[in-house]
Amino acid sequence: MDKTEILSQLERGSETFPRAAVEAAVAQREEITPDLLRILEDSVDRAPELDAQGDYMGHLYAMFLLAQFRETRAYPLVVRFLSLPGDLLDSLGGDFVTQFSGRILASVCGGELAGIQSLIENEAVDEWVRGAALASLVTLVVVKQKSREEIVDYFGSLFRGKLVREWSHVWDALVGCTTDLYPAELLDDIRRAYEEELVDLGYMGFNYVEQDLAEGRDRILSKLADNPHRRLVDDTVAEMSSWAYFREDTPANSIPDSGAGAFTFKRAAPKVGRNEPCPCGSGKKFKKCCLHG
Repeated sequence: MDKTEILSQLERGSETFPRAAVEAAVAQREEITPDLLRILEDSVDRAPELDAQGDYMGHLYAMFLLAQFRETRAYPLVVRFLSLPGDLLDSLGGDFVTQFSGRILASVCGGELAGIQSLIENEAVDEWVRGAALASLVTLVVVKQKSREEIVDYFGSLFRGKLVREWSHVWDALVGCTTDLYPAELLDDIRRAYEEELVDLGYMGFNYVEQDLAEGRDRILSKLADNPHRRLVDDTVAEMSSWAYFREDTPANSIPDSGAGAFTFKRAAPKVGRNEPCPCGSGKKFKKCCLHG
């Protein structure tokens, strides 16, 4: 399959996952990477126009493939895409933001944090993006691109002045991500956040923080290392082919353990509530499962 046909098949949504085109793109990585970067840049520059088309998906394929390729040139483009106004981002990305954008960021950043931090600290950025960006830092610890100590130290700076002290999902995500890394050093900061009602108790009560402390650092970090939501993107076909958006029959053993199977791309209903069942089918509440994709 030549490059022109590959790009044509990846441009629009269809009921069938374009497996052959994605596999051909992977096989032609060096040749097609500049085109994927162009598509991603175009998706930011012409976002309203592409959104109006209704079925455009080139940007999603581009982000997954560039993440699989560990293409650091995609990093500033992903940051720009995730900085789009909330309604436009929601329309172009659907549940991609909460379920996958954190892993995409971690996969393309090459260990460089400035872009991720700019998303987290920018009050104008969608709060769900900021939460996903926090989760990407936890992923970087899991894959050993960053030390736990460096990320915990940065989280401490967020608790102590880099975030506006009023409730938003960012505070929920900060407490959740800190707890994922074992929260001992920041326990006083977490307690203060609860005292100031910066954390939604429906998302995570302080008792959960205490329970994780009681489990011990080694146990918590061991559980984190096994968490499928804290992995880099390695296989675009496995990640995307099981989405409910596509209607092809997918063998059960090919569906990744990442919650991807419930992804519909264009959301027909409001975002999943934090206390609602996770759409991945795990049986857990969304806040305890795929919320921070």
